[in-house]
Amino acid sequence: MTNTPPLKTQPTVRSCPFDPPVEYRTLREQEPVAPVTFPDGAAGWLVTRYDDVRTVLSDPRFSAKRIVLRPGGGGMEDAPPPPPGLFIMMDAPEHTRFRRLLTGQFTVRRMRQLAPAVEKIVAEQLDAMAAAEGPVDLVQAFALPVPSLVICELLGVPYADREEFQRNSATIVRLNSSPEEFQQAQAALRGYIHQLVLAKREKPTDDILSELVQSGELTDEELSGVGVLLLIAGHETTANMIALSTMCLLQNPEQLAALRADPSLMDGAVEELLRYLTVVQFGVRRTALEDVELHGQQIKEGSMVVASLASGNRDTEHLADDPEALDVGRSHTAHLAFGHGIHQCLGQQLARAELKAALSALLDRFPTLRLAVPVEEVPMRDDMLVYGVHELPVTW
Repeated sequence: MTNTPPLKTQPTVRSCPFDPPVEYRTLREQEPVAPVTFPDGAAGWLVTRYDDVRTVLSDPRFSAKRIVLRPGGGGMEDAPPPPPGLFIMMDAPEHTRFRRLLTGQFTVRRMRQLAPAVEKIVAEQLDAMAAAEGPVDLVQAFALPVPSLVICELLGVPYADREEFQRNSATIVRLNSSPEEFQQAQAALRGYIHQLVLAKREKPTDDILSELVQSGELTDEELSGVGVLLLIAGHETTANMIALSTMCLLQNPEQLAALRADPSLMDGAVEELLRYLTVVQFGVRRTALEDVELHGQQIKEGSMVVASLASGNRDTEHLADDPEALDVGRSHTAHLAFGHGIHQCLGQQLARAELKAALSALLDRFPTLRLAVPVEEVPMRDDMLVYGVHELPVTW
């Protein structure tokens, strides 16, 4: 493998909890395709402009295949093949086979049908939260239970098992998990889903996992991998978006007031919060399958390329009207929070539905909601692949 000598390290330190590292702005302006060393010590290229990020994520010359599962792993050439069913690490046509089976489960129409169930879950969690009389940790009381309950309902996973799968999911997305901890958590989740697959083969129920089992198109190992992926993705990102969005709105009272005054802004506000916060904080990794020229840089075959979604979403070349500002009234503009290309987030319509229902009901139910601690004391998820807050103490 050939690498250009790294000139700098990928920025990771934030000066504001809602903004990417300030160095990204300089990179976009001066070196939008930059040779860097990543936090795990690997060398490669960091892509920071909106159009270039879209190129990396849609051009088949950049492969999702040979990505090391975790920071601290071996080099690209030593990366093991992806576990069965982990289709985010596959290219077409392998990726297409899985995507085709799952796309129908997450359509806009199906999410509209699901909306009453999501709203019921949201209302029940807010009832329980109100009974606690504050202060409460919004993460544990609301932001985490809502998407966990929804994805459990969709997949057919018993919510009673949430502590185990939430703990293992957190280990998998934590940057400082040891290789042993990561492998143990992954194996535990796969084993758990595998037992569910066997149970649903014997006694199918009305859920996605049962439908996939009954289709007969996937092996048990593939079904286990798909189940793990959907379970993690189905609650980690949305839970963090709910909590971080709430914190962000509380720290931007003018935007919060505008949203309270005109609830019809909520659809656009959800898109703006997704763009502004971009919780997939370290970007998306790809491997160059051949020599590629991008923005004047020569990327050699086998090189690692990381497309920064967070930086691309702050690019003034794409969004001229102050992309560094939160504006809940902003006209809808395409963003990268869900990625781009064939690997774009499968469950984005579900995430949108959950965010809209959760934020709308939360703001309506608790008009005096506020932080219970100084903002500087809120523990941020700087150590996680998915950004957010570890806890969010609130009162009303």
